[in-house]
Amino acid sequence: MTDQALTPSPLPQGLMTRKPLADIIAEGEGHALGKTLGPVSLTALGIGCIIGAGIFVLTGTAAARYARPGIMLSFVIGGIACAFVGLCYAELAALLPVAGSTYTYTYATLGEIFAWIIGWDLILEYAMGASTVAVGWSGYIASLLRNFGITIPPQYAAAPWTQAKLPDGTTVEGIVNIAAALIVLALTAMLIRGTKESARLNNIMVAVKLFVVIAFILLGAAYVTSANWHPLIPSNTGEFGHFGWTGVVRGASVVFFAFIGFDAVSTAAQEAKLPQRDMPIGILGSLIICTILYVLVAAVVVPYTDLNVPDPIAKAVDVIGMIWFSVLIKIGALAGLTTVILVLLYGQSRVFFTIAKDGLLPKMFSEVHPTLGTPYKSQLLIGIVVAIVAALTPIDVLGEMVSIGALFAFALVCGAVVYLRKSDAEIFRPFRTPAVPWVPSLGIAFSLLLMVFLPWETWLRLIVWLAIGLVLYFAYGRSHSVLMNGTR
Repeated sequence: MTDQALTPSPLPQGLMTRKPLADIIAEGEGHALGKTLGPVSLTALGIGCIIGAGIFVLTGTAAARYARPGIMLSFVIGGIACAFVGLCYAELAALLPVAGSTYTYTYATLGEIFAWIIGWDLILEYAMGASTVAVGWSGYIASLLRNFGITIPPQYAAAPWTQAKLPDGTTVEGIVNIAAALIVLALTAMLIRGTKESARLNNIMVAVKLFVVIAFILLGAAYVTSANWHPLIPSNTGEFGHFGWTGVVRGASVVFFAFIGFDAVSTAAQEAKLPQRDMPIGILGSLIICTILYVLVAAVVVPYTDLNVPDPIAKAVDVIGMIWFSVLIKIGALAGLTTVILVLLYGQSRVFFTIAKDGLLPKMFSEVHPTLGTPYKSQLLIGIVVAIVAALTPIDVLGEMVSIGALFAFALVCGAVVYLRKSDAEIFRPFRTPAVPWVPSLGIAFSLLLMVFLPWETWLRLIVWLAIGLVLYFAYGRSHSVLMNGTR
């Protein structure tokens, strides 16, 4: 990097200062990983990350409130949208195989201010994602304990201002979701101590998740009532997003959470044996398999009006009445949800770490424990905040916040592909997104479409969150930026 590139620039040029692509690539080459992953491993990685809270938790909420049987079409729409975005992730991950994900891509294309915005957005996505999964975990652990005669008081397993149902059918106001907070704090402690997921553990978890989902589909198929599918798209109630086609698309916006995780395949591009061949197979293969499984799960669940609960799959199994299978399903769901929380908390701390290394957050967030080798301060702060959010926030609000945060990031990733094709056309790309600019444009269009169909309250929360982020940037980040000040 030249001295001129490091010289702070006046507004607004300084805000748009790009992190040189050559520097980012050099960072990746300095930490090269072995190329050991083939198409099967990459597909397994995608399935392991994708199958989690979306299918075990949010399927019921979206079906009951927005789409009813049309939730099957919602999953198809979400899968198509992710396919376009996934191809763009593959190109950028192969080109820039470094920490930071979308934050790094944006720093290289749109400049520092937009990198900060998307980094701040990723904090929202990961934190709300971990909170959402924790609430779902709480629902499943309460359901499992009931099978053994242990009952968690409903008011202590639900967020404030939500209705919790007592055994006698009456309802009470939720107070705090204790189990959701406890699982977050427990996993945070594990991460601070340096717990890492190995490839073997990931493969085991993929096998457990797939077994649970396929077993549910096969058993549930014997109890399917075709009457539950009619009408496939219920008439709209007169309110935008409540049934009808607008409900199907809004359902897709909510269950889009179910597909988040496919980008983990793209971040493994540096370890792919043949990224030109293996990346699209891993991304599209995992998306196709998961979309089919999602549609089949949605087809065999209990009447859709009964699914607005944190544990819809458990609810469906309880209706079937096979207690032994119910216990098995719930254990499998808990195992899957636990790893998702772990990965999201881990990823959140690494985003903090990368942003802090660039000077946009206080240096303490990039400090690594001298013996444990983990960013313990950022991990602890994240764990406490996520635990509080999980304890006090309803699951539908959390799920919608994650979806809008992810969709916003995905739109920028697609835009980054188009931008870099023009600004840095000469740089070799191990994998190239096909049909540019059409594929990225479709990715942007689908992302924006699904964002439009989210409730206005969700947009308001996103705007408020981003406004807080801009205040922090101008109050601290801009004056401490490593790129702007030429410091390391």
